[in-house]
Amino acid sequence: MGSLEIEATNGHTSTPHKNTEKSERERKIDDWLPITSKRNGKWWYSAFHNVTAMVGAGVLGLPYAMSELGWGPGVTILILSWIITLYTLWQMVEMHEMVPGKRFDRYHELGQYAFGEKLGLYIVVPQQLVVEIGVNIVYMVTGGTSLQKFHDTVCSDCKKIKLTYFIMIFASVHFVLSHLPDFNSVTGVSLAAAVMSLSYSTIAWAASIEKGVQENVQYGYKAQSTSGTVFNFFNALGTVAFAYAGHNVVLEIQATIPSTPEKPSKVPMWRGVVVAYIVVAVCYFPVALIGYWMFGNEVDSDILISLEKPAWLIAMANLFVVIHVIGSYQIYAMPVFDMIETVMVKKLNFEPSTMLRFVVRNVYVAFTMFIAITFPFFDGLLGFFGGFAFAPTTYFLPCIMWLVIHKPRRFSLSWFINWICIILGLCLMILSPIGGLRTIIIKAKTYKFYS
Repeated sequence: MGSLEIEATNGHTSTPHKNTEKSERERKIDDWLPITSKRNGKWWYSAFHNVTAMVGAGVLGLPYAMSELGWGPGVTILILSWIITLYTLWQMVEMHEMVPGKRFDRYHELGQYAFGEKLGLYIVVPQQLVVEIGVNIVYMVTGGTSLQKFHDTVCSDCKKIKLTYFIMIFASVHFVLSHLPDFNSVTGVSLAAAVMSLSYSTIAWAASIEKGVQENVQYGYKAQSTSGTVFNFFNALGTVAFAYAGHNVVLEIQATIPSTPEKPSKVPMWRGVVVAYIVVAVCYFPVALIGYWMFGNEVDSDILISLEKPAWLIAMANLFVVIHVIGSYQIYAMPVFDMIETVMVKKLNFEPSTMLRFVVRNVYVAFTMFIAITFPFFDGLLGFFGGFAFAPTTYFLPCIMWLVIHKPRRFSLSWFINWICIILGLCLMILSPIGGLRTIIIKAKTYKFYS
């Protein structure tokens, strides 16, 4: 997929007639594609979108990750991740317009600029697709499970309904919402989602405090064997990596903000990112630390399960999770829609039409729903994918691009920081899939399809 960027200058009058036609068609396509169509985003749009993209339901798994990491390493890794990902996010925002008069509207366009036309695609696109489709599948499962928990909490004597059906109910929302044409039209959904993420994070830690420190609480590692402890540690690394994965959509979000040489888009975007990161800290740190402090190593892999009472509050929190996940699904699906539609229109020469969009998006939602129903033990897959794809796109791809493009002086501060991030990110990428794979194998032993 070659970069589809046409400069909106009037300088193309001198070109031969053929080129003008092509650029007309390309401009028409650009106006139709979901990411480049409207450039009228405000800085607070970027804040909502970033919060929605970052604060996943992953936050509810943080206390459990803490119990696998222990106090010292746990706190260190949480804070380090926060700093490193904020730094790499800053790099992405800076690199969006580092070539005068050109904007890298998509992650892979930046990749192509850094690594070359072909190689850039092969490095970035597979990873970005794994992340975005992975997240969408995880969110299908999360949405379904939270709906199920809501149903079971509100009506404990009702007949139990299979998780499969709840995932279908959750997916039905997306068959409608996926047809919102572009990023700015999802802003409303995104705002609701961002508010929800704050709400259920607050419920999670406030209810934990209300419950108080449990009797004979223990903070040691739960696994009996050394190998078990080590594997759990790796898996927890994947969980943390997954919690900080908003980078795959950051350039796509920035593409919706208008830009002029006097007022580059990085200023409002960065303001939005900082606000988003403060919200992320407010969501993550209290939940992770208080949750672990109150329950110790007995905490569940989803903190809301540890807090059964008061029932109405937990039911509400689960409903908030559902609403939030609806928003996140859309934010992550948009770049995928953009890629599929680009291929359809550019490579396969379909006409940009509503019908094409209707078919593409419904097929995609159906596909993620099917996978989610088939493999709903997705928390293991989370550590697995988290390591494979989230670590690179979040922790070290931006640093490598920065080194390639900016070429900082060897052994200067910038050079050192980037290399440290790359090395830490590589460790994450190698270690966490191991833990995740083990979790999957253990779960798969007892798993029945479509139960």
